[in-house]
Amino acid sequence: MGQQLKLAVRTLLRGSGQVMFQCSAWTGLFFLLGIFWGSYECHLPQVAWGAVVGLVFSTLAGFLLKQNVADGDQGLWGFNGILVGCAFPTFLANTWLMWISLALFAMFTTWVRQGFNNVMAPWKVNSLTFPFVFMTWIFLLCSRIFEAIDPVGMSHPVAVDVAATAFGVDTGFGHLVIYWLKGVSQVFLINSWVTGIFFLVGLALCNKWAAFWAAAASAISLALALLFKATPTDVANGLFGFSPVLTGIAVGMTFYSVHYKTAIWAVLAIVATFFMQAAMDVFFEPWGMPTLTGPFCVTTWLFLLPLYKFTVADPDHSHWHSAKAK
Repeated sequence: MGQQLKLAVRTLLRGSGQVMFQCSAWTGLFFLLGIFWGSYECHLPQVAWGAVVGLVFSTLAGFLLKQNVADGDQGLWGFNGILVGCAFPTFLANTWLMWISLALFAMFTTWVRQGFNNVMAPWKVNSLTFPFVFMTWIFLLCSRIFEAIDPVGMSHPVAVDVAATAFGVDTGFGHLVIYWLKGVSQVFLINSWVTGIFFLVGLALCNKWAAFWAAAASAISLALALLFKATPTDVANGLFGFSPVLTGIAVGMTFYSVHYKTAIWAVLAIVATFFMQAAMDVFFEPWGMPTLTGPFCVTTWLFLLPLYKFTVADPDHSHWHSAKAK
């Protein structure tokens, strides 16, 4: 019984770590610690507990459906579910219906992931975090007409505002460091620079290159946001950083080995993700919907679909399994 409990906890923690492609229970633990710190710091404890509920129920769905055991052991059943668990309490009122919906939709992501992977396999790419994005978009749209589900954390649907606004972001070194760290923390929808430190440490524990690409991607996206004078509040809250962070890790060291050729490709992908983020922000504004990690998914697909070999003989990216499990 004790051994089974240990394996179950390891599976859950790996599910947390796999959000940033790391099959490491220690990384997953640091991610959860960061989520709890940031959630309580922002007075949103329900986000932390939502992450746990989403992680547990999405992993449970994999067991109940008897999906690939190797995927479960590596945490691939849980990473979409934990993101659903962070998103629902962030954008929806804290009610019992929200919690039931969270558990249900977290479970949905497990088999939706398998379905999307089957559809995408002929193109040699996988669904990444799109099951989380897709299922969360569906429920957030539903919340617009459900009186019992109040979308308290979502913006109101409005026409796109193209009027120029004054660009006012404090660019002192200390503030820039905070924005940079928040770009990492926002991967889990957490607005805390301390959480960003937890995440970078967790990544470094498993793979130093993962930490490097997360840090570099957040810095590059921040520099671009300042250069192009993006929306000040979004810059300050790290909202241009989280999708590039995932893209940097995916292209820079997950689907290809670390190499100068893949480094160039990864930097280009990070830059492209920044612009994809801005474009999707405008596209979804009339509906008052968040883009979530949609920009990361779309851009990473665009950079994997050419099937350039670089450091691999057969660039089949339809599945990934970490070579370093802890």
